Amino acid sequence: MKKLIIVSCIVFFVSMPVVASVATNNELSAENAVLKQRLNRVEKELAEIKSLLLKKDTTTATKPVSVPSLSDEDIIKISQMVKEKDASDIKITPYGYIKADASYDNSRVNNGNYVAWVDPEASNNNDDEFNLTANQTRIGLKISGPDSDDLNVSGVIEVDFYGGNKDGASGNKSHPFMRHAYIKMDWPKERFNIIAGQTWDTISPLNPGTLNYSVAWWAGNIGYRRPQIRLTKSYDLGNDLDLKLEGALARNIGTDSNIKNDPFDTAESGQDSGQPMYQGRTSLTFPMLAYKPTTVGVSGHWGKEEFDTNNKKFDTWSLNLDINQPVNEWLTIKSELFRGENLNQFLGGIGQGINTTTFNEISTKGGWIAASIGPFDKWRFNTGFTMESVDRDDLNASDRNVNSSIFGNMIYSFNKNTDWGLEISRWRTDYKDAADADDLRVQSSFIYKF
Repeated sequence: MKKLIIVSCIVFFVSMPVVASVATNNELSAENAVLKQRLNRVEKELAEIKSLLLKKDTTTATKPVSVPSLSDEDIIKISQMVKEKDASDIKITPYGYIKADASYDNSRVNNGNYVAWVDPEASNNNDDEFNLTANQTRIGLKISGPDSDDLNVSGVIEVDFYGGNKDGASGNKSHPFMRHAYIKMDWPKERFNIIAGQTWDTISPLNPGTLNYSVAWWAGNIGYRRPQIRLTKSYDLGNDLDLKLEGALARNIGTDSNIKNDPFDTAESGQDSGQPMYQGRTSLTFPMLAYKPTTVGVSGHWGKEEFDTNNKKFDTWSLNLDINQPVNEWLTIKSELFRGENLNQFLGGIGQGINTTTFNEISTKGGWIAASIGPFDKWRFNTGFTMESVDRDDLNASDRNVNSSIFGNMIYSFNKNTDWGLEISRWRTDYKDAADADDLRVQSSFIYKF
């Protein structure tokens, strides 16, 4: 783990001088470029307004000059120029989709609208259920500008409606849920950028192509979204080799309650550790097959949680491998593997991070492999296998030990904006010293993208 920390620190210390140098050398030129753009725009607008206002009646030289008369089109044009004056450097693009999911499970699952794991069947044997939701509907804004020759600035704000049924709200009164909210400053000539805000973790960046909202979280796929400050630097090594280094200081998110259930100890354990979480990833893109380059990444993280009343401190760490291999124009294979401890905040450990009886971090490992096939005319397909296995010695009786799924889906495009999909998946959750649980899930999705 010391090596992982050292690697992450090296990424930060190597990248920080680049930031300082770029900011110092390009500050004046960037400011001048912005001022020049504004001046040119103002001069152009003044010329257009002057042209409109100086219209004359030239039918005869003996007639006096009439008061300028503006048509409705002229008035609209001037009004638009006034409104766009301050916003012309900023571009805002809405995006997202509306998604309706209907699903049937032949056993009780957590949480129902999507599958995380199958609930124990001792009290719910073959207890089937039906769910219908629009919670995955997603709305976002892409914001960019002003740009200069050296610096491009952009941002993203994105929400869906999986914020939970709080305050007694029922299944048709879901709350908004922040997914992304970040600023990106990009120096393309330097191949360097900074991201500040909430977005995906630096580690394990891939997801399988499922219709199920949880994309195999708690079942072999780890990595989520959290507030962070991330630095990324890319290097062209020649011969079509591209190296990318990423390092991030991230928000460490632990539990809100003490492991001894002390009502007076309400400090959030990640916050109480007094330090951020460290994340890092190194990836190499290189030609392997003739179609498109292969990308292989190695990533990891380390952080601490602290519980004052119990005087307990816990580590959270992971080591991860990700592979993205486009095979040809209709087949892409993706895969991830991981190993770590106390990964519940990364949606690992099948939702288990710390054993509240032994006060030990729960060790876990897993991974997934998936293939995207198509498109063939209006059809495309996805299939894959996912699995996570928790160390039995770290568990109490009846805790979740193994969670796996096999899935396959087909998606039909009515047009470029409208899709219909059907997914069938088989889920199995093993419990320590208790009966296993199985579920067959059938899910249908209607998606309108904008």
